[in-house]
Amino acid sequence: MFDPSQADVRRFFCEAWRKRRASEVLTPLEVIAVDWIDEHPEYHDDLASIERALAADYRVEQGRTNPFLHLSMHLAISEQLSIDQPPGLRAAHDAIARRTGSAHEAAHQVMECLGEVIWKAQRSGGTPDGDVYLDCVRRRAGVF
Repeated sequence: MFDPSQADVRRFFCEAWRKRRASEVLTPLEVIAVDWIDEHPEYHDDLASIERALAADYRVEQGRTNPFLHLSMHLAISEQLSIDQPPGLRAAHDAIARRTGSAHEAAHQVMECLGEVIWKAQRSGGTPDGDVYLDCVRRRAGVF
């Protein structure tokens, strides 16, 4: 299983953003990443320097969202939607997107559920529960 370090993740996003700005060829995963980076201009400065990104600290008490965590969750959700895993996720996401008029907002709604399920799994020492995740997204979509 792929298990990148914090530094690997930060380098990946910074390098993908650098390549986009330099009009260099991107890998398929980098294309997805920079599409989400484009949706988040508030993170562009955070991605401009690998050295600064590696040194940055995003503690909750600082009141700032960790752009690398946020973008990583966007990537994970994009992959889940592409294969409809767990089954039914894509339909629930699409229902949220229709209701809100925004695929980006739908991804954020899904992200809230994913974050909650991951947090619960970490607290219990278990694995994320796909059924609980899907139920959460379906509730947000109004699909039961």
